[in-house]
Amino acid sequence: MDIIAAAVDPAEPQKVLAVLAQTGAKLTSVLTTHHHQHHSIGNIELVLNRPNLAVYGADARIPELNYVCKHNEEFTVGTLKVRSLHTPSHTKGSVCFYVRDGDEMNEEIEKAVFTGDTLLVGGCGRFVEGDAKDMYHVLYTILGSLPLDTKVYSGHESALINLQFASTVDPNNHNLRKKLSWTQTTHCTVPSTIGEELEYNPYLRVTDPSIQNSTGLTERFEVMSTLRALNDNFNTQNHFSNINGFNGISNGVVNGISTSTTDDVD
Repeated sequence: MDIIAAAVDPAEPQKVLAVLAQTGAKLTSVLTTHHHQHHSIGNIELVLNRPNLAVYGADARIPELNYVCKHNEEFTVGTLKVRSLHTPSHTKGSVCFYVRDGDEMNEEIEKAVFTGDTLLVGGCGRFVEGDAKDMYHVLYTILGSLPLDTKVYSGHESALINLQFASTVDPNNHNLRKKLSWTQTTHCTVPSTIGEELEYNPYLRVTDPSIQNSTGLTERFEVMSTLRALNDNFNTQNHFSNINGFNGISNGVVNGISTSTTDDVD
């Protein structure tokens, strides 16, 4: 029986093709979280190599897009159930893909969400085409409401710089200190889980007194906006050429979903 696979944000298509060759998997779909080149440019080469691919997304700027996802729309990739979640914030057309494996009645069902540049380990993407209200809605009412054991596959390895910043605004957070210490010992920090992000990600803790004290604000949108400004300044001061901050490549295959992104960003 064929192994059916999808590629998520295939910025490095040759790596995806290599994994397909190694596993014998059949690529049927490409899931694109947003149009920025470091997430979407590989669509072109994959479609050339696999002409009948379904390319999912929600932004006309995505190369080779041929299926526009609706919010909360569900489709399948092999035995996987995929739900597209519109998450306009980093870009207006950002989508996160919530993936479930197995029977819905099975308590051991595996769950994952592919978040691109929207939710990162210990942080979030810049508000390029949205604002603090948009990001708050995305993080709290959409992604933050997913089951706590949902694995979070962000589009980049950015945990180290994100958690270093988080420690400046939430210095007494034991969970944060523990995660930062672990991050400094590994080159692969993806995935985290929704439950873990709620414990140490400052953008998911804007009502916490420690975050409010650090920003000097209490209104949740103002706290969110100030966090982003402080975060950008922190990254600039630490000589990162890109204000999201990256320390590696996220690349592999997860439950039939092949992922590949670069260490550069928009």
